[in-house]
Amino acid sequence: MRSISSRVAHRAGLGLALASTLFLFVVSLGVGIIGADGDPANLLYLSVIALGLLGSLVARFRARGMAVVLVAMALVQASIGLVAVVAGLGRPYSGVLELLGLTGFFVVLFLTAAWLFRHAAHSIDPT
Repeated sequence: MRSISSRVAHRAGLGLALASTLFLFVVSLGVGIIGADGDPANLLYLSVIALGLLGSLVARFRARGMAVVLVAMALVQASIGLVAVVAGLGRPYSGVLELLGLTGFFVVLFLTAAWLFRHAAHSIDPT
């Protein structure tokens, strides 16, 4: 089986990271992940987006740095979901399974993009 090139992995990681971040923005602020539409708790997801934007600039979109940024985004995303469940945010509109499912969905997207960037970084410099 042939491995994907670092260029393809980098582009795929960038595309997935951008699409996931845009989708998080639309879902969290448009429809709402926590509670009913317009629940202020959804503003917490802006921290994930801000982390991604600032981290990408600091990493200069280089593969190794982008992998770290996306893992950090996944951790913050997971933390927000867990806090929402434990604190009972969004009740009665958002159930535990809904919050954990949506949180897990975005965590998987961010970690998949991180894996692609990690692959791109190791293809360039295997050390």
